[in-house]
Amino acid sequence: MNNPQENPVADEPAEPEVTGRQRLLRSLWPPKVSRAQLIVALLLFVLGLGLAIQVRSNSESSALRGARQEDLVRILDELDDRTQRLEDEKQRLDDQRTELENSSDQAEEARKQTVEKERQLGVLAGTVAAEGPGITLTVTDSKGAVEADMLLDAIQELRAAGAEAIQINDVRVVANTYLTDGSDGVEVDGRPVSAPYRFKVIGKAQDLEPALNIPGGVVQTLEKEQATVEVTRGEKIVVDALRRANRPDYARSSSQ
Repeated sequence: MNNPQENPVADEPAEPEVTGRQRLLRSLWPPKVSRAQLIVALLLFVLGLGLAIQVRSNSESSALRGARQEDLVRILDELDDRTQRLEDEKQRLDDQRTELENSSDQAEEARKQTVEKERQLGVLAGTVAAEGPGITLTVTDSKGAVEADMLLDAIQELRAAGAEAIQINDVRVVANTYLTDGSDGVEVDGRPVSAPYRFKVIGKAQDLEPALNIPGGVVQTLEKEQATVEVTRGEKIVVDALRRANRPDYARSSSQ
């Protein structure tokens, strides 16, 4: 009797050994985030965003912290003046709209407003004469020490204070006016002007004069150069120096 041949049973493969790193990875991925963890993460994000905004706000206001008290007062006054001018302009436009809506002859009213707007733009462009209350600024420079940048500072201070029309000697000052130091003195838009420099300025005198007399401002700077500065107020300042209205070579109105 033949012994049955024993068939060896194949050994099952042994399960691979899991390392500590693999156990750590399996515990971290895929992530198991609870609702409480999500809420905490959201709160931390909002807190971080708030801190970033606060830091940025503090950095932006640091420039004002180092300013002098006189400068801060001047900046605040200029902001108040500009706000008031914007409010006045808004009120004027509202009044114009009301007049148009209530006028029996809207076409005639629109024509009158167009003529008035054209006159205002002409004053700003320097193509028409203007008169009104304001100041006269006279700078006498016997030593020839006054330079173009000093007069430019005066123009910028006057504009910031609400000047509506400016004239230096016989030259009208407009938006694109430039000043340079020439061989014989200061030049305004390429035209030489000589001392005494006489500014005729239309605007609110109560704002224009203090803007020139702030500590470290235009008047003190000019007086350091041994120039004599005189500011007088007037109820009728006439700005009659005119500029030619140049027609653009290429630009045309886009309205149909």
